[in-house]
Amino acid sequence: MEDNLNSIYRVINFMEKNYDRPVSVKELEDISHYSYRNIQRIFKYSCGETIGAFQQRLKVENAYKRILYTQENLTSIAIEVGFANIASFSKAFKQHFGISPKAARLSKEKLLCEDEITPITSDELLEPEIVYLKSLQVYYQSIKTFYNNEEIEVLWEKFMENKFPDAGTEYFGVIADEPLIKTEISCRYDSCASVQSFNKKLPSKTIFGGKYARFIHTGSYETIDETYTKIYSRWIFNSGLEFSHAPIIEQYKRHADNEDNQENHLTYILLPLK
Repeated sequence: MEDNLNSIYRVINFMEKNYDRPVSVKELEDISHYSYRNIQRIFKYSCGETIGAFQQRLKVENAYKRILYTQENLTSIAIEVGFANIASFSKAFKQHFGISPKAARLSKEKLLCEDEITPITSDELLEPEIVYLKSLQVYYQSIKTFYNNEEIEVLWEKFMENKFPDAGTEYFGVIADEPLIKTEISCRYDSCASVQSFNKKLPSKTIFGGKYARFIHTGSYETIDETYTKIYSRWIFNSGLEFSHAPIIEQYKRHADNEDNQENHLTYILLPLK
């Protein structure tokens, strides 16, 4: 556990030293010894923000120190802390502090009050089932979005308009995280059904085919982040397993279309293993 927490501290220390320049996915993988898909989720669920959001915060907080303690003009400060221009700096600064850089310089108000970032681990250790799943052809529609975004819910509403057989159809969400360092986890999300639609010919693809750690999430999908937190801020450190670069797959066993009571909803979270 301690060795794996050290991987997060290595990322934190690296970002603190290099916040003012573009950081590559390879650099983060080399430092953490995890794939970027895993380290970005480990970081988010153990530190409470993504690596991209942490870098953005470091930029504006270091800019604020310069605003307070130097006479540099705002454009120079923006460039020095890693923003492309004064407009993007001003937008990020106002989003973080609630006032513009110009107003911050005039007011001299104390804005820096956050504690240092400290990784935490979940108190609960989940025990997944290790399963071997055969390849499965599915029919799907896709979007590029941020994970846990309302756009995913809208996609499912449109997807279910296609009409599938009531009996025997299984539904999946395929989550392929984009290798981008952003303030939110960016992904391609596929809504999938195991059977072709009655009223529209959907494109097909193959999923599964290999070894997975299968976790169970019960209850409303709105709380699924709580299960991911237990996975990525505890279980992943204890597993001793090697993870594949394949997408995460969610399997919706009991959901709104076949179970009215949200407390009885059942979702499998499948993490691909080597």
